[in-house]
Amino acid sequence: MVRLVPVEDSADPRLADYVRLRDVQLRKSLEAEHGLFIAEGEKVIRRAVETGYPVRSLLMARRWAEPLADLLQRVDAPVYVADERVLEDVAGFAVHRGALAAMSRKPLPPVPELLGTARRVLVLEDLVDHGNVGAIYRCAAALGVDAVVLSPRCADPLYRRAVKVSMGAVFAIPYARMDDWHHGLGELREVGFRLLALTPDQSAVPIEKAVTGERVALLLGSEGDGLSSRWLKAADEAVCIPMSADAMARGVDSLNVVAAASIACYGLMRS
Repeated sequence: MVRLVPVEDSADPRLADYVRLRDVQLRKSLEAEHGLFIAEGEKVIRRAVETGYPVRSLLMARRWAEPLADLLQRVDAPVYVADERVLEDVAGFAVHRGALAAMSRKPLPPVPELLGTARRVLVLEDLVDHGNVGAIYRCAAALGVDAVVLSPRCADPLYRRAVKVSMGAVFAIPYARMDDWHHGLGELREVGFRLLALTPDQSAVPIEKAVTGERVALLLGSEGDGLSSRWLKAADEAVCIPMSADAMARGVDSLNVVAAASIACYGLMRS
């Protein structure tokens, strides 16, 4: 039997996991300290639970208890219910999706362990926008990429916005974070990956003509500057997505990183 716990005060210490969800700096500190992340909305919460993330607690409007009844029966965690005013006061915004869950993080594997039998992986260098990271995970999962490797400064894929934008795809694709940006690519090369660096430079090899092989890692750079010169030089080959000559004549010479990732992943998985 699910026991719903009514909460009437937004300052209730039992809701500490959920405070000020739009305060990025606070959330980074709080979530790192307590090893947690927030899943928002019924579909995302279900996907997190189905992929084995432990539930610390749930917080929702009472009307969401019935749609989530089957899930709540399987979760051994407090289920706090409150009215919309309390939810908004705690979270810092109107919780239109009705339900939040505080989840415990799982330990990340070392990069060599993650790579295991993977054949096609993405490597993200210093992407800092959580929405972009979430969208790229969704593309990667949908197109069959085996794993994602993050540089040390990449945004957290389990931050609430990344999880939300990915529609829970961040739970579907394994990932790891490099310890060392300077030598991190060496870990991929040591286990046989060919490194392709995606660049907007149209003098690079069109991605559909790139030499791939059994194991390929596609490197994607930050939203503004793209890949660092160090990583471009370290790659086996620089590749590009050919732009329309007419578009380039009108000054449109590149794609945003999410669109580029989508096209590149599609090409990568067909190679």
